[in-house]
Amino acid sequence: MTGTPPPGPSRPRRPRPDQPLRARWDPIADQSGAVQQSGGAIGRFFRTWGWRAWAIGVLAVLTVALLVVTIVDDGGRAANAADSVDPHSRNLDITKETTPVGAPSTIPESALPVGTLPDGGSYTTKGEQTFHVVPGTTDKIGTGDEVYTYTVEVEDGLKSSDYGGDKAFAKLVDATLANPKSWIGGGKVAFRRIDKGEPELRISLTSTDTSRELCGYQIKLETSCFYPPEVRVVLNEARWIRGATAFDGDDIAYRQYMINHETGHGIGYEHHLPCEKDGALAPVMMQQTFGTANSDILALDPGMKANRTFTCRPNPWPYPDK
Repeated sequence: MTGTPPPGPSRPRRPRPDQPLRARWDPIADQSGAVQQSGGAIGRFFRTWGWRAWAIGVLAVLTVALLVVTIVDDGGRAANAADSVDPHSRNLDITKETTPVGAPSTIPESALPVGTLPDGGSYTTKGEQTFHVVPGTTDKIGTGDEVYTYTVEVEDGLKSSDYGGDKAFAKLVDATLANPKSWIGGGKVAFRRIDKGEPELRISLTSTDTSRELCGYQIKLETSCFYPPEVRVVLNEARWIRGATAFDGDDIAYRQYMINHETGHGIGYEHHLPCEKDGALAPVMMQQTFGTANSDILALDPGMKANRTFTCRPNPWPYPDK
């Protein structure tokens, strides 16, 4: 039957079977059949997206929670990795580092009262930032299979009358490294001095400004370090001449300590050590320039595991019992 439908109230059209049903945020109608609708932008958002709006919120919360868990977990792993490092171990790839090794942390100068440079002779503040090799060679020193060649170098611009001259400096370097109490005493490493070609270590007497240029400007106190990009053992001339308070005026012993400590960094001992037994000789890799009491040097490395009450005696040698 065809024709125009009779007049009367219109009825809502049902969707055809091939049309999807549309979910409503609030499917409860009022008495007149109209759907109660929330007003404003939030209401329109929920009417448009329906259950998906809730899903977006839940996903956002889960994402934030996952990020927090990941960050905390990574931090914990990093801390555990740091705790697992043996401070007595060697880094045989030390020369691949790009920053100074052994340079002090950024701390106030007032935190290191024992590290103040003692009074004494004059030294050069500003050198020329170039170095000359002191002539001289040695045979292999030590029985170890790891042989490190080294040169003895002095920065141009230093006054020989201040530090005793190039020969005296080189003589003490050679004698220190050849002593069985030095690094050769462990039986692993040996040394051989050269004055031509590329060495594996450049043991260098350096002005204070150049020392800071290579070792960093973290603190005002004079310090030394190992600078891997130039394989340079940086020995600060101010310390060479005036020593350190902890050594109580024994300048020769302090110079031997400088050579052994910074050369120790150069052969891979990158970590500093605390006083490990009260009243004992200090480990050569302790930062004795700034004190031999843990209460002094912990200002440099607050995370170091050490008994704050321990105080050691100054010691320039890796193997003092040899």
